Amino acid sequence: MSSYSELIKNFEKIRAYMREFYVYGFKSRDEYSTKSARSYDDERRRIESWLGNHMSFIRTLEGKNVFISIDSRRIYHNPFYNAWKAKSFTDGDITLHFILLDILYIPSVKYTISEIMQLIDEKYLSGFSAPMMFDESTVRKKLKEYCEIGIVEIEKIGRKAYYHRAETVDISNLTDVSHYFSEVAPCGVVGSFILDKLETDSNVFTFKHHYITSAIDSGVLASLFTAMREKRIITVDNLSRRKDVPRKNRIIPLRVFISVQNGRQHLFAYHSEFNCFISYRIDYLSNVRLEETTPRFDELRSQLDRMQTKMWGVSANRSKWNDEKTEHVEFVVGIADDEYYIINRLNREKRVGIVEKIDEHNYKFSADVYDVGEMVPWIRTFICRIKEIKFSNRELERKFKEDLDAMYKMYGVDRGEDI
Repeated sequence: MSSYSELIKNFEKIRAYMREFYVYGFKSRDEYSTKSARSYDDERRRIESWLGNHMSFIRTLEGKNVFISIDSRRIYHNPFYNAWKAKSFTDGDITLHFILLDILYIPSVKYTISEIMQLIDEKYLSGFSAPMMFDESTVRKKLKEYCEIGIVEIEKIGRKAYYHRAETVDISNLTDVSHYFSEVAPCGVVGSFILDKLETDSNVFTFKHHYITSAIDSGVLASLFTAMREKRIITVDNLSRRKDVPRKNRIIPLRVFISVQNGRQHLFAYHSEFNCFISYRIDYLSNVRLEETTPRFDELRSQLDRMQTKMWGVSANRSKWNDEKTEHVEFVVGIADDEYYIINRLNREKRVGIVEKIDEHNYKFSADVYDVGEMVPWIRTFICRIKEIKFSNRELERKFKEDLDAMYKMYGVDRGEDI
């Protein structure tokens, strides 16, 4: 039998399985040919150890398909965070971790690297017949890692560098903030780790729309935020549902867009090879490598800010990233005397464009955007109110009206006059 452990070393490997089977879902074991059946079984058991209470399956002619099934009214905490809390360590890693934190147990205790090495040898490992040895380079690297993440601080006194524990931050009053942050914010897993320290399971928040699957993209998202903060170029692998081999892209990340409708996360970036702005689905990105800083970051982000006044979503039709190549849409909405809430909704939900009053019962919405096609699902929600509609993109207008005719035909209704 193959060995199985709940802990993992390479999160990107487990992320790929979770994405293919439990986020996109509905793949049978036989349909997944990237890895062997034994590897699939090992990863399946590991994932089930984290998500077992939230997993369901159906049997089809193709086989058994497993998927995530969660009722957001009853689930207060994102179960995908469990994957981030299952990282494995070598015996040496975990031993050195507790030794260092025991030596630097309070912020007032300070030691040089040579003093720390002496304490490790004399106090912690001397009693073992075959002690685990740590060289100075290993200890120095571990301390540097802890300094970077804020657990340990380094202080120069004279010509010597002293290490000491960082001051403990009081988080006892952050319970509600952490609960909310962990479930709605990018990289919310940070809030989940804080809640573990608070040792509380209570949560005053429930969510009608709870987008949990982005949790497995937190590592990629954190790297993108670091690159943007430091204004760096990155090289990143972009997966495709149609190709087995990911494409490598060298880009300047500019901003993350998160949909409030479906929770999907996109990166908007500048691709110098194509000299254009492109959006990437973050769940398709992996292996982010930070490279040199770029002096163009502020210029490009300012250009993106200007472009957002003509963007409805994240569509990046390369031939249209020009202010003179926008598409126009306008439609007239009719309301009754007691239906002003329809206009309130129109004003509340529009991302760009203007709403103009024609008379007491008719209002016109108009907008110039790069891609009107992105607006069509939203426009459809006003169909029963729309009296007239015009697209500058005639092909899109024809398709919109054909879909409308098909809907009326399906329900056996006479649409009457064309809108």
